[in-house]
Amino acid sequence: MSQTDLAFVDLLADTRRSAVHLEMRDAYGIDEEAAEFAQWRAGWRPPSEPAAWWNEFHTWVRDATARGVAFRRARIVSEPVSEYIRYEHARTYQNVAAGESVRWLPRRHASDLALPGNDFWLFDDAVIMWNHFDGNGVSAGPELDRRANVAAFCATAFEAVWERATPHDGFRV
Repeated sequence: MSQTDLAFVDLLADTRRSAVHLEMRDAYGIDEEAAEFAQWRAGWRPPSEPAAWWNEFHTWVRDATARGVAFRRARIVSEPVSEYIRYEHARTYQNVAAGESVRWLPRRHASDLALPGNDFWLFDDAVIMWNHFDGNGVSAGPELDRRANVAAFCATAFEAVWERATPHDGFRV
């Protein structure tokens, strides 16, 4: 398990009410996804049965939602969407099946929103795990932040995006 996964699992274990995730990049260079993304680009599509794609993250989400944690993810995307976002959209049914609610917001509808400079997870409106990336979308490592004023800013930003965004089932790429 990576350091990011360990930090996430530890934070999630202490979470009682909510875990929200704001994503704002049009592409990510995540090593664990590289092979599947290449297959997807060549025409492969993920199967519908969970046994073929279920992973640790899905188990973490399922277990947390079973104890009452609300999981929400919002993605701000450029249009037309990038090839990577089309791939992500094609796989999002997996997040939904695990228990996440996911919404999509075209970037042009976010222009007047105050947003943080980095993607983040926010746990119980109190603890932020910033997700830093380099220019190629490769993880530059997480950073934990427990400043109450910054957590409040992130919560407000997330809710503003969530309110405007389209639920996954209604968003077309």
